[in-house]
Amino acid sequence: MIKKLASFVKEYKKDAILTPIFVILEVVMEVIIPLLMARIIDVGIQNGDVNYILEMGVLLIISAILSLTFGMLSGRFAAKASAGYAKNLRKAMFHKIQDYSFENIDKFSTSSLVTRMTTDVTNVQMAFQMIIRILVRRTNYDDICFNYGNVN
Repeated sequence: MIKKLASFVKEYKKDAILTPIFVILEVVMEVIIPLLMARIIDVGIQNGDVNYILEMGVLLIISAILSLTFGMLSGRFAAKASAGYAKNLRKAMFHKIQDYSFENIDKFSTSSLVTRMTTDVTNVQMAFQMIIRILVRRTNYDDICFNYGNVN
């Protein structure tokens, strides 16, 4: 079933692949930010080195901007991929309903078919978006924290 549902990604594969890449980059930047803060405190403030604090501060700002940018791009690509996925799924469902015989059409009420094409597809769309964005984010953040020490 998953293989059949995955076939509806079609022309949105690029967006579905770019989403986890940008999520990974966002997570990496979010792990680097606390490390830079620790260096500012441990090295810059400890030694009273104002130039070092300023250098790390600039790197901190750049890291925050990159994290924000990667987050926005991952959200954009996830939304585009999931909306395209839902569009393809609705289109396939519509064409399948058009092929129903009169006997099958009598079995299903119009409201039931409309619900399937709206609410159910929207739920699948949201699940797809969460899979390519949130699941990847959570998995990568946990891997980074557990493999390299918790940064919190």
